[in-house]
Amino acid sequence: MKILVRAVGKMRDRRLESVCQEYVDRARRHLPVAVEEVESDAHLLANLPAGAEVVALEPGGDRWTTAEFIKYLEQRMLRGTRAIAFLVGGAEGLTPATVKAAHRRLSLSPLTLPHRLARVILCEQIYRAISALRGEPYNK
Repeated sequence: MKILVRAVGKMRDRRLESVCQEYVDRARRHLPVAVEEVESDAHLLANLPAGAEVVALEPGGDRWTTAEFIKYLEQRMLRGTRAIAFLVGGAEGLTPATVKAAHRRLSLSPLTLPHRLARVILCEQIYRAISALRGEPYNK
């Protein structure tokens, strides 16, 4: 299974980019994980991997615990899902059309998060979930 984080806009803060990349690099040891930056919301759904399950990150989405996130990834692996694409909007969030096109909606927090910080949190949770599924201790 491949995991793709597709986000609107560039990660302008090098510190946040470094933290995000660290989690992606760790996760990549076990699964293909990629972060792609696109120019606008209109590009989020373009050229996704074939058969990808699309998850829109937005405030009205499901609020999972880390255990629920782990279970979600585990179930997708067991079902043979080929790819999961997590979509992160820009400063204005995702358009209603993009949210409607998604298979699932996920909220990372009831708080309003800056989109760049949301990307870091998502990458950390992906790494945490993969570590847990492999039975490995979480490497902080």
